[in-house]
Amino acid sequence: MMRLVGKVFFSCLAVLLVGMCFSVFGANPPKLGEKELVIKRGVTPEAAKCIKCHSKKTPGIVDSWKLSKMAHASVTCYDCHVVEKSSPMASQCDGIRGTNIYISPMVSSKTCSRCHPQEVEQFLKSGHARLASRPVVDASKAGGKLIKLMYYLEGAEFIGNKKGSPSSMASRAQGCQMCHGGKVELGPDHKPINNTWPGGVGTIYPDGSIGTCTVCHTRHQFSVAEARKPEACASCHLGPDHPDIEIYLESKHGQIYQAHGDEWQWDSAPETWQPGDYTAPTCATCHMSGIGDLSTTHNVNERLKWDLMHKKSVIRSGERGDGEKGAKLMRQVCLNCHGSTQIAKEEKGLDDAVALYNFYWDGAVKMKKELAAKGLLKKDAWSDGFQELMYYLWHHAGRRARQGAAMNGPDYAHWHGFFQMFQIYKDMQNIYNWRIKHNKIEELSTVMMTGPI
Repeated sequence: MMRLVGKVFFSCLAVLLVGMCFSVFGANPPKLGEKELVIKRGVTPEAAKCIKCHSKKTPGIVDSWKLSKMAHASVTCYDCHVVEKSSPMASQCDGIRGTNIYISPMVSSKTCSRCHPQEVEQFLKSGHARLASRPVVDASKAGGKLIKLMYYLEGAEFIGNKKGSPSSMASRAQGCQMCHGGKVELGPDHKPINNTWPGGVGTIYPDGSIGTCTVCHTRHQFSVAEARKPEACASCHLGPDHPDIEIYLESKHGQIYQAHGDEWQWDSAPETWQPGDYTAPTCATCHMSGIGDLSTTHNVNERLKWDLMHKKSVIRSGERGDGEKGAKLMRQVCLNCHGSTQIAKEEKGLDDAVALYNFYWDGAVKMKKELAAKGLLKKDAWSDGFQELMYYLWHHAGRRARQGAAMNGPDYAHWHGFFQMFQIYKDMQNIYNWRIKHNKIEELSTVMMTGPI
């Protein structure tokens, strides 16, 4: 009640101040910097035609768009989907065939940048842009290992599925690409082929643009409230290798969200969504949102210290961010709700967990080098028990341990993390010792995949 009274008071105060300004300066109040604020309502005849046609053909899309801030600002399908005739993605639907209007069903961050230049500039520096699609698009540069994994192994070519067939590419198209993004291929009609679209956040489009904003701001409502909820991140950040949504929901932050999230204020304007609108942070709060003295950012690397994804954790640098600066920024986030003593404890806890993981990893690397020097590793890593276990040590249990520690998910830090890591490591030791003793590789791998069920 007090909060409502406060909002009413400040609204009345704002109206009073505006009235005072107009009484002093007349109908032309002073300019605020050089920014011109102009709102024009209404749509063009061409846009109205698109809306009318699609209200019949795809009513769900139009109904969703009507609820959006885009519609309120008179931004229509025409504004986002129309492209130059020279665009490699230019095509025509039945409603405009024979005219000089060309459209594309594919809309990248380049289009969004016309109205949101700062957000897109930040996004393009983040791990959600080119870095996201690199494992799929540049798979052949990693020694061909990811190409072999996506097509030869997961695509079942190794048991006779035809190379290059649609089914052999299904794992990439329905799996890897849907989160990471890929590179869109076009047919003669300038429309996507080979299941290369739609794709995830780092999709590379035929015009060279990168990024799919609608991964988080789902079309065609483009809701800021939706993007602020942890479910927006959950479609990619989950599972045995990076169970971030599971970790979050296990944490005290997630517990409060599940108990009280329906009561929170989700649609405040950017820079105004602050504690009080919510009583615990979501993924967006910590990694992206304006909070306290921090401004909103679409560079999700900006507030991170450690690289918790790769084989050995190091402090972020270069294209992956500035880890030392990131630690300070994340500390500023935490200070909005927590005292410095607790924050220092959490920071130290993560640093210690990273050091423990790295200790395991260094030991594994040492064993692998010795086996390699003696010719005791199979060329096919997926048929080699030692190398398969080493993959799980890093990619599954090791990631869970580090990320569980980072986000206060004790079950993932412990049972799905370090508990499984020591078991994996002991099995690796046993294989290592047997090979060194007998100077040969065991005939069969007895390894089974490790991961939370």
